Amino acid sequence: MNSLLSLTQEFTSDGAWCFFADPRALYYQGQHRRTYVGWLNSIGDVWIGYYDHVLGAYETFLIRSVLQQDDHANPSLYIDESGHITIFYSAHNGSKMYYRTTRLPEDLSSFGAEMQLPANTDGHYGYTYPTPIYLSEEKRLYLFWRGGNFKPNFSVSTDLVHSEWSPARTLIMDSGQRPYIRYASNGKDTIHFSCTDGHPNIEPYNSIYYARYREGAIYRADGSLIKQTTDLPLELSEIDKVFDGTSAQRNAWIWDIAEDEQGYPVIVYAIFESLEDHRYYYSRWNGAQWVTNEITSAGRWFPQTPEGVHETEPYYSGGIILDHSDPSIVYVSREVQGTFEIERWSSSDLGVTWSSAPITVNSSTHQVRPFLTRGSQDGQALLFWMNGEYIHYTNYKTSIRFDIQKK
Repeated sequence: MNSLLSLTQEFTSDGAWCFFADPRALYYQGQHRRTYVGWLNSIGDVWIGYYDHVLGAYETFLIRSVLQQDDHANPSLYIDESGHITIFYSAHNGSKMYYRTTRLPEDLSSFGAEMQLPANTDGHYGYTYPTPIYLSEEKRLYLFWRGGNFKPNFSVSTDLVHSEWSPARTLIMDSGQRPYIRYASNGKDTIHFSCTDGHPNIEPYNSIYYARYREGAIYRADGSLIKQTTDLPLELSEIDKVFDGTSAQRNAWIWDIAEDEQGYPVIVYAIFESLEDHRYYYSRWNGAQWVTNEITSAGRWFPQTPEGVHETEPYYSGGIILDHSDPSIVYVSREVQGTFEIERWSSSDLGVTWSSAPITVNSSTHQVRPFLTRGSQDGQALLFWMNGEYIHYTNYKTSIRFDIQKK
């Protein structure tokens, strides 16, 4: 176990992640009070570690060597009610989805054998972006991923130990090449999701959509029934259009979704005025309608494009995420005088107006892709982000840094 250096706030000197496989970090209080976090290093090794909130110390563990040198292969985490930790991971469009579960609760040194998800849809796109969500009232674990058909898919398990999974099903099947999607849950009976038509590099205009799952059916934000899950997949025309990219003649990309204290959805996303003018937006259901406001400008893309090279990922904003325990708070990475910095923004009027406070200042390298630990209950949550050189999703030399946010 290592003591953290408060001056550097560095959790690992070699770590990265994409922003569509979540949760990347979870808090669990049992025998210990710890935050668990997973990442991928610069040669494609899968890692997990914990921060002990009592001891102020951390420890890291290698899960799999050289899965893939591609930050899309970052892992996601699930912790069951008894404290057993499961880590899910796959290569970018990988042929297999893997997972491992600890034999002992809260013990990262006790991971069992590597298992494989026995379900996927037809097609040659494999697996990407695992997102596990447990619903306690159903006593079932849902695993979402982008599947063989390049669409959002899911399978359900009632027994991880024996790798019992339902056949893969497609959540959304539409004309867009591949909807990008984010999920959130109350952990009991509801799963919210928000998605795009496809990738902004490909779609002429990307919109933002929303629906939710509850008790075997899919609903709009106003509670109106769309269809039973037995009638899946969905088409995008059936669900809420939160931002209309075609009418606005703009492209958008989803970043995060959460549930507020009333169970209403809150969504954050980027809208691109141009490739060099990204804006962060906030849409919140107020019980009657979607209310949308701009939070702040975000700058341009953050990858460090080599001179004379055409940037292939101009829609890679620095990043924005919600505080899932209080979605009136967001954490952003935005360009400040040429360098991307991490900031905390908050609203006291449901997103109409915003105030900000810096987390990082005067940085010499970019600070990007923040993620706030989910499930924190002891008055503090670890905010993680990437720091360093990032040329491409297969060429990065970044660390994972952190800051303790008081709740």
